[in-house]
Amino acid sequence: MPTVFDDLDQYIALPRISGLRLSPDGTWLAASVQALAASGTKFTTSIWRIDPSGGPARRLTRSAEGEGGARFAADGSLLFVSRRAKPDAPGDDAPGDDAKPALWLLPPDGGEARLVATLPGGIESVEAGTAAGIVVASPILDAARTGAHDGEEVPAADKRLRSEREKAGISAILHESGILRFWDSDLGPEDTRLFAIGEDADPRDLTPEVSHSFMEHTYAVSPDGQWVATSWYWWQGDRYCSDIALIEVATGTRKVLLSGQEDNADYHSPAFSPDSRSLACVRSSHDTPDGPGDTTLVLVSLHDGTSAPRDLLPGFDRWPGSATWGAGSRFVYFAADDGGRRPAYRVDVVTGEVARLTPDDGHYGELAPSPDGTALYALRDTLDEPPTPVRIDLATGDCARLLAPGQQPELPGRLTEITAAADDGHPIRGWLVLPEGAGPHPLVLFVHGGPRSSWSGWQWRWNAWLMAARGYAVLMPDPALSTGYGLGFIKRGYGTWGPRPFADLMAITDAAVARDDIDRDRTAMMGGSYGGYMANWIAGHTDRFRAIISHASLWAMDQMMATTDAPMSFFPEFADPDALIANSPHRHVEKITTPMLVIHGDHDYRVPVGEALRLWWDLQKHGKTAKFLYFPDEHHWILRPGNIKTWYATVLAFLAEHVLGEEWKRPELL
Repeated sequence: MPTVFDDLDQYIALPRISGLRLSPDGTWLAASVQALAASGTKFTTSIWRIDPSGGPARRLTRSAEGEGGARFAADGSLLFVSRRAKPDAPGDDAPGDDAKPALWLLPPDGGEARLVATLPGGIESVEAGTAAGIVVASPILDAARTGAHDGEEVPAADKRLRSEREKAGISAILHESGILRFWDSDLGPEDTRLFAIGEDADPRDLTPEVSHSFMEHTYAVSPDGQWVATSWYWWQGDRYCSDIALIEVATGTRKVLLSGQEDNADYHSPAFSPDSRSLACVRSSHDTPDGPGDTTLVLVSLHDGTSAPRDLLPGFDRWPGSATWGAGSRFVYFAADDGGRRPAYRVDVVTGEVARLTPDDGHYGELAPSPDGTALYALRDTLDEPPTPVRIDLATGDCARLLAPGQQPELPGRLTEITAAADDGHPIRGWLVLPEGAGPHPLVLFVHGGPRSSWSGWQWRWNAWLMAARGYAVLMPDPALSTGYGLGFIKRGYGTWGPRPFADLMAITDAAVARDDIDRDRTAMMGGSYGGYMANWIAGHTDRFRAIISHASLWAMDQMMATTDAPMSFFPEFADPDALIANSPHRHVEKITTPMLVIHGDHDYRVPVGEALRLWWDLQKHGKTAKFLYFPDEHHWILRPGNIKTWYATVLAFLAEHVLGEEWKRPELL
């Protein structure tokens, strides 16, 4: 029986839930749902109302441009960001491609959404206190502060300067410090700033002194509306860190609450307690040449005059995500990778007791405790089920699915686990997707990115079920450097990106092909980002695979580490130049015998396209069998519907040719 995974058009059209927020009174949940637009050329996001008691879901917002970033205001109104047309705009005056997102509000008793605030550079996100206060993030030209005339307000100066740049045809950016790019965006000439939105909806600048300080900002408004806590990046030469800054909304006065500079760490994802007296956040210690840093949650008291952080999870050998407070300011909820899952946990800030709340195989996120403390709402997914909202009974641990768009699609196979012993005796585990039928099935080894990551939940971008629908088994292992197995497991591969994970991957691949339902003679390997690095490494170290697919991959390590958008993230691990070169896949190009498909997006700044260009040239120069799928307008991920379909169509055609022995079929529109 065919499934949606047999047809790329049907797969692309599946709704995707990506956000969940609980109303202040606990009576309903706002979910962000991404779906294919009517044109079929883009995705748009709408906001849906989810019933916590299990009733039917209802769509709340509709516009061609979509809505996102849903947050609740103190009175229960729903705030969101959208590029939709203004209410008084002519009927045929649809927003253009350069339209900027604005802040909108949906009243608590229903009705039409109304426009709340605009800024010349648009509004990126919004946060609100549960009692008072609304703060938005918006990009502002740096010269709008330094070049304002005659008492001109920052938004007015920003609007004037944008107009003057456009009229003059200027696109240049002058950098004087810091980094130049981030993921897929050029940094500058504007910087993100925070603005308080008052009752008159007039935005007031809270962060006049910034320079890429909000490159990857996370911020929160205290429930009483008096404070904003935000991550604040600092750069000095090749050294960086992220502080937590505390800003008084009324005056704009800022102080450093937690200093990443002093602690050699990044502090981010701040969360105020419901009584506004404490703040929890994530602390990630920086790597050093001697080993990887660790991640934990810390707590800071805001009322006793001290700001020394207290580790909330001493001895907890897993990496927590962001913190969410429960009512009463006693419990902090979080999720963390653990053995190929991502359970939800609760820590008592008084006793320090940590309790695992979800004993099943789920991957949990977007945690939202109920006001009465009886339930925890979340998005739950697994490798064989896409994200869906659930209600977890905190007394019994029972987990009930709530009605929402995009419920469980029928799968073309089943999921199981697999383990193996590495050459050093360490256990290695992974997931194995098996197609219908007894087999033996051809196998695709799929290595995750990161490298500090895990195959612990559903993947829209890297979906194994599309391959299972075509008869492939897919092995998705967690080798050394993966999260969810403790800091020691990351240390196993620290500074040895190639050899140690390679040995782990070969051991678990050996275990997979030893099964009766796997065909050991028809195997392939694929991966993206770090998984692409490993694809290149594997290509130069074994000929056991019939095909290798390398997406957004690292090829020449010395080149990549100097051209990536974030060199400071990698250099501590490879401070020794000899280690950098020793781990570089390009040194083994002459040994490659396996046909390779190279894939890259031109706007990828994390792994610059120069890696793929050099890999492609090296393969051509040495007479290797290869193809290069190039996306001029995509980046580290492939996000446009048409390009996603093209990516999978090309990958599946390449596998069919080299693994199944079928004739090469070039995708029609390429």
